[in-house]
Amino acid sequence: MKNLKIIYVFIALFVMASCSDDFVDIDSNNENSEDFFNSEEDYQDALIGAYDLLQATYLNVLLGEIASDNTLAGGENANDVPGFQQIDDMIHTPINAQLRSIWQWMYAGVYRANYIMEFQDKTDFPGKAGVLAQTRFLRAYYYFELVKWFGDVPFAVDTRIQFGDQFSIPRTPKAEIYAQIELDLIYAADNLPYVQSQAGRITKGAAQALLGKVYLFQDKFAEAAAVLEDVIDNGPYDLISDYSTMFENDNENNIESVFEVQYTDLEGAGFGCLQCSEGNVAVGFNGIRGYNGPLFESGFSFNVPTQEVVDEFEEGDMRLETAILDIDAWAADTGATYSTGYEHTGYYNRKYISRQGDANIGDANLTNPNNYRAIRFADVLLMAAEALNRGGISDDRAQMYLNRVRERAFGNADNNVSATGSALTEAIYHERRVELVGEGHRFFDLVRTGRAASEIDGFQTGKNEVFPIPLIEIQLAGNQWEQNPNY
Repeated sequence: MKNLKIIYVFIALFVMASCSDDFVDIDSNNENSEDFFNSEEDYQDALIGAYDLLQATYLNVLLGEIASDNTLAGGENANDVPGFQQIDDMIHTPINAQLRSIWQWMYAGVYRANYIMEFQDKTDFPGKAGVLAQTRFLRAYYYFELVKWFGDVPFAVDTRIQFGDQFSIPRTPKAEIYAQIELDLIYAADNLPYVQSQAGRITKGAAQALLGKVYLFQDKFAEAAAVLEDVIDNGPYDLISDYSTMFENDNENNIESVFEVQYTDLEGAGFGCLQCSEGNVAVGFNGIRGYNGPLFESGFSFNVPTQEVVDEFEEGDMRLETAILDIDAWAADTGATYSTGYEHTGYYNRKYISRQGDANIGDANLTNPNNYRAIRFADVLLMAAEALNRGGISDDRAQMYLNRVRERAFGNADNNVSATGSALTEAIYHERRVELVGEGHRFFDLVRTGRAASEIDGFQTGKNEVFPIPLIEIQLAGNQWEQNPNY
């Protein structure tokens, strides 16, 4: 991870039982995982390992847009990454490579966090509470992703799921998992500072903001409003004045960044292990196909914005050109050339397409250094506004937070919203869409607010609110887990 140590101790996933034959009953040259955690360095190394899976969430972000009405799958043709195409069309099944990747990678993150928590009492050192707080945030983050995508999932706390355990661990109701997520995030918020000495480390504000989001997903509006307003009132965050610089590589970890996933272009990767990349893989996938021109690099033309989302921007909204690249207009202005891919709309996700000047060691499309702004202060303001409005707490404060975001977008107060009640709710929904387009939130916003069936073509109520448990995972667990309904 950029700004975090990227070389960490390899921790074996499973401890194999010794054979009974004397001639093979010998000590391994590898360190036994049970003998680890003897120093602060050991805990820090394991913590970096738990952080590492954050970089694999590029796929969650990419598909969070493709599954929504914001973008189309795109790519080279209709058979380019079939899992993307199926999710875009809402015809995905339990046999989907990308859904299995999300399942595996998020559970790998849970496993690494639980490994630390399993041995949390083994060795004491100054600052240990901060290490455990970061660990518990990461566990909460990974479990939240699993619940968002799959609903009820197998669940373990403070212990690793070892090989063979899958036969006895049932799917746990998501309400129980949410309860643990809340406990983890409360602990993290209570034991972390607002500002860390190392960029990319989890902070108190990140824990509070994620907790507010978790509350919002459960319609716990009073709880969400309280914690999100605490971030607004007491955290060190603010909106940056120039939105056009928000997603540039030289403006990472800025005052608006509440939680940012760190990427680097200094350690290459390949298609054989996409989760191994220290770069933001989604950036290459989003890129302009066959591009030759200034500022940007070429890419694979997936995740292309629709005309509908472009039209959602109001006249005078300065965010449009930062969020969406109109490739025809850009080519006319600069002389750039490009080729068109499948489902070409003429638009690209400008926030997360690669820029020129990066090292891109290895495969240039897999090692882009663009950090993912997982939680921005604008998102916190809009979540607070929604909680205050939908919870019937204060439309006045909801308007205030909403209009802070809009005043930056338009450069004045002429477009401020003065609505209340359901009209204010709709205004907040609109603002979330245009402010956060391309950042992976749209599908889940539609689902949690009950609007997905009316906005997403092919969405079936009672089915597509969650994704199917990968069939191979059910089979590997001895077929004890029921599939999600209607898959």
